[in-house]
This record gives sequence, structure tokens and C-alpha cells, in this order.
Amino acid sequence: MSRNQQSSGRPFSHQSLGQWLDSSRGQQLLALERQELGRVLPEIFGRHLLQIGSWGREGELLSSCETRHHAVIGSVTGCGDSALAQAEHLPVANKTVDAVVLPHCLEFSRSPHNVLREANRVLTDRGRIYVMGFNPWGIWGTRERLGMRYRAFPDGARFYSVGRICDWLELLDLEVIEIRRFSIGFPWNKPRSDGDAWNLGSLARPFSEAYLVSAKKRVLPMNLIGKVQRAQVRPLVGVATPTARRGGPSDPASAA
Repeated sequence: MSRNQQSSGRPFSHQSLGQWLDSSRGQQLLALERQELGRVLPEIFGRHLLQIGSWGREGELLSSCETRHHAVIGSVTGCGDSALAQAEHLPVANKTVDAVVLPHCLEFSRSPHNVLREANRVLTDRGRIYVMGFNPWGIWGTRERLGMRYRAFPDGARFYSVGRICDWLELLDLEVIEIRRFSIGFPWNKPRSDGDAWNLGSLARPFSEAYLVSAKKRVLPMNLIGKVQRAQVRPLVGVATPTARRGGPSDPASAA
């Protein structure tokens, strides 16, 4: 096993996920994450929205979306997911999804880079991606380093910083449009976006429990303009010489 595989996360089981979602801490965090997604998902107008990874039950995180269709491709049974598949190999056609939600999917994946590549593959040219994760400098990352893991928290997670997530998205030519940080149980650390006006609560922002990174595909207008120009030029190239001028003074046949 390579070093990258050893340092990556491991998929959780149905039992460990259920234990976390049934705990008071897990329920509070899930409610906060559903609230944060409720801010951004109504902005998605299209046909399909896809959640990758089992997190929540029966697609409750997608309850605020307004697309015509939404689905959850999960990794464990018993969560009411639409289908089960490996996040690194999605059974979805290219450029067919308007938005992808990755709720803590990268942290429990053995190949987070491949998961992001797959998510990018299925996105349309104007698609958006939402990555939710635990801050390695937050309470869960600190407890892991100190060997004090919360008994209900799923085992096998690998925490990634916001900076690393943004770097991975940039490599896929995805533009980060918002970084949102939030925690539960800390009134001075209410949900905030990077770039908000500074106040005393901003001092606790680096230690937020979780984050939501929103990104969109970069669409180059020059490609679209080029296609339109070629469409306009192509008919002109094949236009025949007007027959009305045939037989006139400039026609070689008439001159002969």
C-alpha cells in the first residue's frame, strides 16, 4: 500500500454512521449543515442535483434544492440512498449534473482526488460543487490528535484543511466562490464566510468545527464565441455563385 493510501481516509460502516447520526452532537451538526446548504442550493436552477456519499438519511441534506430531480449515491446500505456505488467510479454520464454535494465524502475516501475528478466529470459546463468537511484544527481534529476521539464519531476519517481543498479544486479548473465556516455550541463562532466584516468572533474562525466550500466551473467565453463564429462562417463558404450574373459581361462564356 502506498503512502498516499495509508494517509487517506477509510469508508465508514452503516453501524458507525448510524451511531454518529443518532448522537446529540451528530444531530446538531447535521441540522446546521442542512441549514447552510439551504442558503446555497436554492440558487441552483437545472435538472439534476447529486449528493455523493452517505451522510444523513433519505437525502435530508438536499431538502432545500429546487432542481427537477435530485439523488444520493451512497456508500452504505440502510440510509435511504438512491443508489450505492464507489465515489471514485460514478455510474453517471459526463456533463449531466448541475450541482454536486460532497458532505464529508473526501474525509472517508481512500482516494479523495479521484472523487473530485469524478464529481468534476459529471458536472455541466456551468455546474457547481459543494464540499463539506471537518476542520483539522477544530474540535474533531484536535480530539483525534490527542487520542480522545468521540465514541460516536465514525472511525477512519482523514481531515483536510480548507486551503488544501481549494488547491485541489483549482487544479480541476474550478473557481472557489465562497468559504463558509461554522460550529455548534459556540455563540461567538456562528456561521461566517471568509471576507465578511471583521469582528471579535473572527478570532475563532480558524478553529471552526466544519466548513462548506462552494465552487463553480470556469466557463471561457472565448470558446463559446469561437463556436458561434464558425457556425456563421460555414454557410458562407459553400455559397454558389449567383446565377443572375451568368451571361453578363463578366461571364467568360458570354465573352467567348
